[in-house]
Amino acid sequence: MPQILIAESDDEIRACYSVVVQLRPLYSEDEFVLQVKKQNDSTYHLAYLQKNNKVCSVAGYRFSENLAWGKFLYVDDLITDSKERSNGYGKVMLEWLIEQAKEHDCAELHLDSGVQRLDAHRFYQREKMRNTSLHYAIETN
Repeated sequence: MPQILIAESDDEIRACYSVVVQLRPLYSEDEFVLQVKKQNDSTYHLAYLQKNNKVCSVAGYRFSENLAWGKFLYVDDLITDSKERSNGYGKVMLEWLIEQAKEHDCAELHLDSGVQRLDAHRFYQREKMRNTSLHYAIETN
């Protein structure tokens, strides 16, 4: 049975790297550990689904509040190892995140997904998530 844990130690964060790098390839392993620890200081959490001592799925998330949504859980990253897809791990992780949102009195759970991630979009739609907005960005340097 898979279990979901929160990565807190350097070793636990490092164990998530091989999965996260599949979505966020710009970080080396050491940079990833440092960045997660830095984000932990501002309410970021890194959860991982482990089965037989192997990290199969990872979710980075935070709790926040704003005028548009009230209190919410925002998912920065949701990744299942490419070798472990279609085993239900993403669904288990998403259901766990929804439970976290409920336990912390969040009105909603939100995430953004890159326009190129069509498989992820199909997964979110299958899990009854709605496409509620477009996200725009501009570089400032």
